[in-house]
Amino acid sequence: MPTLEPGCAYRILGEAVDAASPIVIDSPHSFRDWPGHGTPTIAPEEALLTSWDAWVDELWAEASAGMAPTLAAGFHRAYIDANRARDDIDPQLLDSAWPEPLRPTPKSRAGMGLIRRLALPGVPLYDRLLSVDDVRSRIAHCYDPYHRALSRLVDAAHARFGLSCHIDCHSMKSIGNAMNEDSGRPRPDIVVSDLGGMSASPLLVRWFASNFGDLGYRVQVNEPYRGAELIRRHGDPSNSRHSVQVEINRALYMDERRFVRNDGYGALASSLATLFGRLVAALAGDLGDQLRDSTRRSRRVMTP
Repeated sequence: MPTLEPGCAYRILGEAVDAASPIVIDSPHSFRDWPGHGTPTIAPEEALLTSWDAWVDELWAEASAGMAPTLAAGFHRAYIDANRARDDIDPQLLDSAWPEPLRPTPKSRAGMGLIRRLALPGVPLYDRLLSVDDVRSRIAHCYDPYHRALSRLVDAAHARFGLSCHIDCHSMKSIGNAMNEDSGRPRPDIVVSDLGGMSASPLLVRWFASNFGDLGYRVQVNEPYRGAELIRRHGDPSNSRHSVQVEINRALYMDERRFVRNDGYGALASSLATLFGRLVAALAGDLGDQLRDSTRRSRRVMTP
């Protein structure tokens, strides 16, 4: 296991085994609490909880049964979002000009960039503008350490197995809201994403979709979520580094209004454990061989 930075930016859940499989799990949005220091939020707790990926870190850590590390963020995703680009900052949030070029995406314009402006549609997070120093501190103490830790874990898995399989884990509202592209539409049970084929081999994406389907779940690929910064940064299938994003419908395992587990939690936990066991076996067998072969073939095609 590589040495990781101390501090509050992240924690590792489950038994920390030394590269027992090429799998690395991360859960960037499962921390529930707003920090007690820094700029306070005016958003009510109920609004903040709607962006909490409740128990996703615990579900996947338990499913892995010590066969992979689960990196979990130690900061609320509305405070700073590890799944956004470092320069995806809304300049209208700041009380002075940012010293480097910014590249706000539609996510920032919708109020949910690197630093969120809205907790929910029409529910602001702040009653004041943020200082550049405040945002820089969030990047330095939360965002950058989290990504460095994930890079080290992925690098360690790849060095040992010649292959890495990074699973970026999330939960989603059962129906999109006005901040989402699928506003008002019911969502499937599971969404598997690879940035439209950019962050993982199609073989691996099909494996996830097929196996979730075999377990009885309704699965969509890259719809309504394509994936974001974490799989973009840590996925490189041409070098046998595969990253997929998995979104789980919250209605499967929790009461979305009361923020408590429902009767489906145990069934989902069991399904994830089954899926994870299958994945470990597949990567140790034919699927792992196929992924390595596809990398070698792609390199031969690219070699002039």
